[in-house]
Amino acid sequence: MASATTSSLIAEDNFLCSICLDVFTKPVSIPCGHNFCLDCITDYWDTNDTVMQCPLCKENFYSRPMLRVNTFIAGMAAKVKKLIEERSCGPPAKAGNGNVLCDMCTGAKLTALKSCLVCFMSFCDTHLEPHQRIPAMKKHKLIQPVENLESRMCKAHDEPFELFCKVDQMFACESCKNTDHKTHKMVSLEEEAQMRKTQLGIEKKSMDQMIQARQQKIHEIQHSMEASRNNAAKALSYNMHVMTSVVDYIKRSQAELTEVIETKQKKIETETKGFIKELEGEILQIKQKSLQLNQVSLTDDALMFLENVLSITIASPHVKEWSDLTLTNDEFTVQGALAMLETTVRSEVRMLCDPDLKEMKRHAVDVTLDPDTANPLLNISSDGKRVTHGDRKRNLPNKPERFEHVLNVLAKEGFSLGKFYYEVQVKDKTNWDLGVANQSINRKGDIRLSPKNGYWTIWLRNGTELTANAGPAVNLNVREMPQKVGVFVDYEGGQVSFYDVDARACIFSFTGCNFTEKLFPFFSPCANDGDKNSAPLIITPVK
Repeated sequence: MASATTSSLIAEDNFLCSICLDVFTKPVSIPCGHNFCLDCITDYWDTNDTVMQCPLCKENFYSRPMLRVNTFIAGMAAKVKKLIEERSCGPPAKAGNGNVLCDMCTGAKLTALKSCLVCFMSFCDTHLEPHQRIPAMKKHKLIQPVENLESRMCKAHDEPFELFCKVDQMFACESCKNTDHKTHKMVSLEEEAQMRKTQLGIEKKSMDQMIQARQQKIHEIQHSMEASRNNAAKALSYNMHVMTSVVDYIKRSQAELTEVIETKQKKIETETKGFIKELEGEILQIKQKSLQLNQVSLTDDALMFLENVLSITIASPHVKEWSDLTLTNDEFTVQGALAMLETTVRSEVRMLCDPDLKEMKRHAVDVTLDPDTANPLLNISSDGKRVTHGDRKRNLPNKPERFEHVLNVLAKEGFSLGKFYYEVQVKDKTNWDLGVANQSINRKGDIRLSPKNGYWTIWLRNGTELTANAGPAVNLNVREMPQKVGVFVDYEGGQVSFYDVDARACIFSFTGCNFTEKLFPFFSPCANDGDKNSAPLIITPVK
């Protein structure tokens, strides 16, 4: 079993408030299970205007919990207080508890009240009396009780340390002041201690302010995170509502259009059947007249023929003039409108979040930068994945494939069929160019980026101006500037598309392109702009 002293210490530790560091007064429990003094936790929460938080585990409570005194803990805390009071009035102190004991006590030693730097001893209240009565001993240097008094003596002069050297930052006695530190600035230990306490107090206040500022920042971040969570929930709800509404509308439109087409078809069929029936009736009349005419003309006898003709009356058939009747089928030319509808819907959805991007990523290729094409002011990393604008021009051979005047570089890999996809990090940059280019592009003079000149690119300028170099240029509106750009090319399909990888949204697409030669990924980190645009372009692995 544990001793009574150990048990009392355990009990005392368990009943200390972690705010005031004293035994509980009116202890209360909060929902996370931790206990505090009623006044301590109330004052702590009064300093927080928004979220209530446990000082220990930092759990948040968005409404102030109801606090009631825990009677069981209050009773135990009262016993601990009584135990502490009895212990303070109990037997003499023992060494090792942080107490300095009297050197003069012969039996049970009492706690020292002062230490003497002349006598090299510590004295309790009783044994300190001579220092308060005898004139010679009144002159002794008394300090708060400490152990190891020898460490407070100058080894060179056997005098107590009473001064502090501001130059050498060390303790000194009166003799030191007149010898080794004669020209140095000296102050008393009390003055130096007070000055340093003041400095520490200022530093502690600064630390407290920094802690408070960071706690406030944590609250702001938590509030922002909660607001973001709410906005995401609203966006998901709105997304579900709008998409469901659009799908429902399209389904209803499909049913209506189907009904309209079928109704029109039935009407046309009824009309055409009527025309056919009327034409068949006219054909019957014409055939009857034709038969009569045939019967009259059967004889070769002229007299008989004329008698037959004159004796009968052949009425002309009642027929219409059908040459003006034309039938068309343009009422069903809805394919063009539906194709336009599909293109518009796909384009708008792709700008929000393209569901086909995952499929495009299946065509990911490994792309590395070609140093032989890089402008001499560009620095290419050893792995060929990063490019930055350097401070000085490198002395490089002027190869035909190298860009001479503009800060461009191509990839080593070229593609002349199929589909390919790669991603480039543009984070922290204010200017950049990305895209693909023909193998035969001009690399030596002033270069204009446009499909007409063999470039299919977009660029960023001034951190906010995103443009597709389509000739004429197209200003691109995006919800937020991309941190990573994906480039997808369908060679046979004549398409070059740019994506915000994080948002999974299409930024812009060149369509209807006619590629006739090998295409190379194209990059430009642009100028540093006084370190505002010093971040590299980085070809990143496709996840």
